Amino acid sequence: MELLSQLTLLQWVGTGFGVVQVLLARQNNIHNYLFGIVAILISMWVLYQSKLYADILLNLYYLVMSIYGWFYWKMGKQKQETPISYSTKNEHGIAMGIVIASFALMAYWLGQHTDSDVPYWDAVVCAFAWAGMWLMAKRKIENWIYLNISNLISIPLLMYKGLYIYAGLTAFLFIVAVSGYIKWRKILADETEGQHAKV
Repeated sequence: MELLSQLTLLQWVGTGFGVVQVLLARQNNIHNYLFGIVAILISMWVLYQSKLYADILLNLYYLVMSIYGWFYWKMGKQKQETPISYSTKNEHGIAMGIVIASFALMAYWLGQHTDSDVPYWDAVVCAFAWAGMWLMAKRKIENWIYLNISNLISIPLLMYKGLYIYAGLTAFLFIVAVSGYIKWRKILADETEGQHAKV
């Protein structure tokens, strides 16, 4: 019972950091990564206690991509801040490759080597989120689409596991991701208009 109340409290704290992170990401603010890192570390502990092992690995990946994304957003390839952009055909291919490969690996690992009772469900959430986070780190607008596919599948999974606070957070993240996609499209349109005006 004490563990359950600790997990509930940690979910609330992690949710607070997660909400700030996604709102800052929506605003295209680089500091989103700092709040995200704290939320990730809290989530990993909660998920470990709930035996959602693929989600733990997903959060470990989030941690790595958050650190990478923070540097990439800050410096980019040309040592200057990376702008928002649409994915190229090659990047779309890589994103789909991440989905397929991570689903296959996670489904096998969870099904054969853990006591997970939801291996395929957990694996598909993980697969789309991995691809979305890679695109977010690259500051590609399509990240919101991949992350929202993951969110949609994740909400009933978290409810099934009794993690209602995280399910609520994920539903909130879904709404913010829709709004983030619209906001980033507007930023891109404004930048394109500004470039045309200069010419």
